[in-house]
Amino acid sequence: MLILLVFGILLREVPLSSQDEAGPRARGAPGESQYDYASLRLPEGHIPFFLHNNGHLAALCRQDPLCPFKKHLENLQYCWGYEKSCQAQFRFGYPTCSYVDLGWADTLEAAADIFWRQADFGYARERLEEGRVLCQPRQAGDSSLLCSRHLQYCRATNLYLDLRNVKRNHDRFKEDFLQSGEIGGHCDLDVQALVSEGQRKSPLQSWFAELQSYTRLNFRPLEDAGCDVVVEKPTYFMKLDAGVNMYHHFCDFLNLYLTQHVNSSFSTDVHVVMWDTSSYGYGDLFSDTWKAFTDYDVIHLKTYDSKRVCFKEAVFSLLPRMRYGLFYNTPLISGCQNTGLFRAFSQHVLHRLNITQAGPKDGKIRVTILARSTEYRKILNQNELVNALKTVFTFEVQIVDYKYKELGFLDQLRITHNTDIFIGMHGAGLTHLLFLPDWATVFELYNCEDTRCYLDLARLRGVHYITWRRQDKVFPQDKGHHPTLGEHPKFTNYAFDVEEFMRLVLEAADHVQRHPEWPFRARRDEL
Repeated sequence: MLILLVFGILLREVPLSSQDEAGPRARGAPGESQYDYASLRLPEGHIPFFLHNNGHLAALCRQDPLCPFKKHLENLQYCWGYEKSCQAQFRFGYPTCSYVDLGWADTLEAAADIFWRQADFGYARERLEEGRVLCQPRQAGDSSLLCSRHLQYCRATNLYLDLRNVKRNHDRFKEDFLQSGEIGGHCDLDVQALVSEGQRKSPLQSWFAELQSYTRLNFRPLEDAGCDVVVEKPTYFMKLDAGVNMYHHFCDFLNLYLTQHVNSSFSTDVHVVMWDTSSYGYGDLFSDTWKAFTDYDVIHLKTYDSKRVCFKEAVFSLLPRMRYGLFYNTPLISGCQNTGLFRAFSQHVLHRLNITQAGPKDGKIRVTILARSTEYRKILNQNELVNALKTVFTFEVQIVDYKYKELGFLDQLRITHNTDIFIGMHGAGLTHLLFLPDWATVFELYNCEDTRCYLDLARLRGVHYITWRRQDKVFPQDKGHHPTLGEHPKFTNYAFDVEEFMRLVLEAADHVQRHPEWPFRARRDEL
């Protein structure tokens, strides 16, 4: 019984092993630091939050005269928000609400708490709290399996995967891909508990299809020579959404980042394995983003075909289209905005991809118009709108077309992050709003009657959002012509009243200049 208790504690509290949580390196020459602090690669503002969850590293830093994080040791009470030890006043961030949505809450405080649990670090707290051990180790060297409800997230040790007899076709997520005995571990499996978590079985909502055949093995995978390949490094399994669409693919990256929080590890010395049961490859227009999460190329599952593969540590990542997940079709309470999670994600990715802020510029507001080279949702009078913008001397105006063959994704991010007002038609390119500076405004020129998509994403990120309001001032080319649904506002092009356009842009500029983080605000207020 004592062994069970000890392993239960370990599964819940010990982070995924990685370079982040490794012990101090051996002392080298005099004057050499005891730890490779640079390997953390975290934004400066995230360091105290990381140290809060890694007390051993904080203690080492306190003793190490060469530790560059000394100033952060005074702020070890800072916490992301999901930790049991976290006090509310020291959380990384907390939403603000401007009104109460009576369908959800009775007070502003209750509304903020709901929003925090729906889409902020409160979501991570709930996943941590609902974790249960489904396969219990009996002794050292055994396997283990711990999952959240509905198998939306799982963590396994000493995992056995037999791909010698799998059959592939065009289906990316076959539900019968693995049979009994082809995935499992040496541990005490609670079969009834495993089966009970299958209510949300769906390709991008749960790992139930992949783990429903998890089997209690009569051998220890790593110790009893049952493996053709042993993967020593921690491994994240992911089922990916559409890699050609930024909105959908960044649901993958956001959930990977959230999974790292659940594991309390941000190491890049890990493998990412794309769980895909088809024989096809995967088109990824945003592959540079993986550099923020792993030092290695993403591995397609078919790489291991015909082999028995054993993973010392494996994580089945949170998924991009989970019911009540993040951020695709997330039901959100109205009236609230600004999550610490999405702001931290933005900062984390920008830092690791070395995307820096070159401004803002005194007396100038940087305006970027996102043009479209697609067949639909073009701005018919784009030149006219641009010429009007250029009459305002404080505006620095640029037109960009984020075509991946002409402008690499990292260059796209540099443009976006150095923009104060970002203007574009409804479309996946507006997902760039995740990487705008905090003071920026995103102007969805026309939402094509999809009113919530980028409004909600802007609320999650915490940047100001506006869109076209007057229907009598927008002029569609026709009624739209969806290939199967008939008339549809997303399948046509639009012209816009210049005067109304300028009024909205000037409104956006006023918000930018009034934002608390706009560095020239004090001077503006004095004037």
